[in-house]
Amino acid sequence: MASLALPFPKPLVISRSNLQNKPTIKFWAKTRYLNSSKIPSWRRGPADAKNLQCGVIRMQAGEEDYELKQMRDVAAAKKRWDALIREGKVKVLTPREAGYAVQLSNKPLLDVRPSTEREKAWVKGSTWIPIFDVDSKFDVGALSRKLTNFVMGGWWSGMPTLSYDSQFLSKVEEKFSKDTDLIVACQKGLRSLAACELLYNSGYRNLFWVQGGLEAAEEEELAREGPQPLKFAGIGGVSEFLGWTDQQRAAAAKEGWGYRLLFSARLVGVFLIADALFLGTQQVGRYLQEIRSH
Repeated sequence: MASLALPFPKPLVISRSNLQNKPTIKFWAKTRYLNSSKIPSWRRGPADAKNLQCGVIRMQAGEEDYELKQMRDVAAAKKRWDALIREGKVKVLTPREAGYAVQLSNKPLLDVRPSTEREKAWVKGSTWIPIFDVDSKFDVGALSRKLTNFVMGGWWSGMPTLSYDSQFLSKVEEKFSKDTDLIVACQKGLRSLAACELLYNSGYRNLFWVQGGLEAAEEEELAREGPQPLKFAGIGGVSEFLGWTDQQRAAAAKEGWGYRLLFSARLVGVFLIADALFLGTQQVGRYLQEIRSH
């Protein structure tokens, strides 16, 4: 990865994990440092307070440096990707043009999305090789990333913790020769750009990028397979259950009140369940108090 000078896979993996995870780790480290000092707070002198303050300042500076580094990495990746397109090293296709190329010219389409998106919908005849996929590890570091991802929005968006597949290039090379006219697509268009950069740097010279990703495709533009429309493959979590995503709002505007009533009923159900849990908790509290009083 270092030799390919591609810093963006980290933010993408972290996008839902490391970007938010590292400052969180530092926050907890800061908390432990402040709370675990062997000197009781009422016995700490000016020197101890000064040392604590310096430690906090150093940790805050470290967090800022990390965030600045991530911003610089993202900006550098965007600049490289813009250059690839501007210099014609990667050609741009709209979803409609990609559909024509696949159906009429029989050009291969490489789907680099993770399994959670691929299993919902895919382009008929496409080849699936994810550049990032769901992190299936269960070590301490992976569990920490997954917990952070969930707390920082994964519960709402349904986006799992992703990790870079180090075998991505070798898997592509097994399927496609380097002179193949290869169309590369993901859900929104960012991971496919990262894939195009890796592929170009490894020798592929006939690359086509689907602008906006498969999410930008209308139903008739690409031959789809799978249980859901391509536009819905990237949504999940509570936001999907309640129908509060942009894709579902657009569908509701087309399909009318029947579609809206379904999600309105789900929302009412959530409120009723929450209310029932609250009342149940109160009843249990009163019951425990009565037991103690007797």
